[in-house]
Amino acid sequence: MLELSARPDGSWSMGYGGDTLNTAIHMARMGCNVAFASALGSDALSADLRSDWEAESLDCALLLSDTARSTGLYAISLDDAGERSFSYWRSDSAARQMFSLPGSAEMVARAAQSDVLAFSLISLAILPPEGREALFALARTVRERGGTVAFDGNYRPRLWESAEAAQAARDAAIAVATIGLPTLEDEAALSDTASAEDVASHWQSLGCDEVVVKLGASGCRLPDGSVIAPDRTLTPVDTSGAGDAFNAGYLAARMAEAPPSEAARKGHAIAGWTIMRPGAIPARDEAAPYA
Repeated sequence: MLELSARPDGSWSMGYGGDTLNTAIHMARMGCNVAFASALGSDALSADLRSDWEAESLDCALLLSDTARSTGLYAISLDDAGERSFSYWRSDSAARQMFSLPGSAEMVARAAQSDVLAFSLISLAILPPEGREALFALARTVRERGGTVAFDGNYRPRLWESAEAAQAARDAAIAVATIGLPTLEDEAALSDTASAEDVASHWQSLGCDEVVVKLGASGCRLPDGSVIAPDRTLTPVDTSGAGDAFNAGYLAARMAEAPPSEAARKGHAIAGWTIMRPGAIPARDEAAPYA
């Protein structure tokens, strides 16, 4: 989506973002071969987004075009601690129709050959019921052929008609995932889960073996129950995209056969760099820990 970010002087800057997109771009910057499957409009802003993402070495061959709809928009407001709140304009976005547009069958066929398929609860929230089922079917295909399916339980209450609907979609996604990336804060808001252990137990009971519970500034709980904290405590400039950045570092390291503990440290490094800069996808600089 297009992203409006509030500046300290009260003005706004425009960029782009979205949880799975954030993860995809971070992974592309780390040298992973990443394609992003979604849909954009056919307007000039959508063309600019495609061009910007290709400049980030993101494969855009799976991006469909919708001639009747535009790209979604969201605005981020920050409090004094760098915590964010969101306002959305996405009810008629092109991405909602990605499984029913011309070319969608070819997109699904290519995505089914992925070594890793990553999606989130927000991905499910924006899709109509038939789109959700298409995504679940795609995930099952990837998993059945030996690929990895990564699922992030990003919960945004205003995107759902009820908590019960979100819970049902989350649990269906967990059941087709091989790597789970829930956040304790989201799980507590969605289903009153009190501890990282309870979250991991629930996700594992549904068939997701490798569950990493994100704990915010405290780090993350690994599949073996140990907790890996960031190397240092930071005072964030902007927490937008922190979990997405962690996902990217963790998945890239795991796909390079690093153990979960090393992958978590890579995730913390990418997330730590991200939150010290404005925007969900900060411009790359010399301090970026992508190597």
